[in-house]
Amino acid sequence: MKNHYHLLLSELIEGGLSLFVRKLNVGYARAFNEKHERAGTLFAGRTKKILIERQAHFLYILHYIHLNPLDYLKGFENWRERSKGRIPNAREALKYLETYRWSSYLDYADKKNFPSLITKDLFEDRPGEYLADIRAYLQSTETNDIDFTTLWLE
Repeated sequence: MKNHYHLLLSELIEGGLSLFVRKLNVGYARAFNEKHERAGTLFAGRTKKILIERQAHFLYILHYIHLNPLDYLKGFENWRERSKGRIPNAREALKYLETYRWSSYLDYADKKNFPSLITKDLFEDRPGEYLADIRAYLQSTETNDIDFTTLWLE
C-alpha cells in the first residue's frame, strides 16, 4: 500500500509483536532516511493493532488484507464501504491482484513473486486451494451487499 502496510502476525512470546513491529519500523525508517539523505520520522501515526478473537474474523482477515490493493483500481475504490459498493467484477479484481507485487496474495495463489518469508500453514487446510477460495469469495461479493468493515463482528 502507498501509505501503510498490513501484517498478520502471531505472538510467540509476550511483548514479541510490539518489539518486532518497533524494530521493523525503526529499521525501515533508518534505511530509508540513509538512502534518501534525509532525517526524521516516516510514519505519521502509531501502529494500529487489532486482536483477532473470533473464528469468523480470523477466516476473513486474509481476504481483507489481500483485497486492500483494490483501493487503487478504478471503479473498486469503495469495495469495503457497504453503502457505496461491492466488488463489481471478480475477474477484473483477480487480474489486478495478480499484477500487485507488494502483497502475499501471489504467494497464496502459488505464483512466483519475491522470495517469501510467510508461513501459510494456518490458512491452508487444503494446500493450494487459496486461489479457488478467494475467487469464490469475490464472486459472492458481486451480488451480495457485504459490510467488509464489520463482517467479523457477527
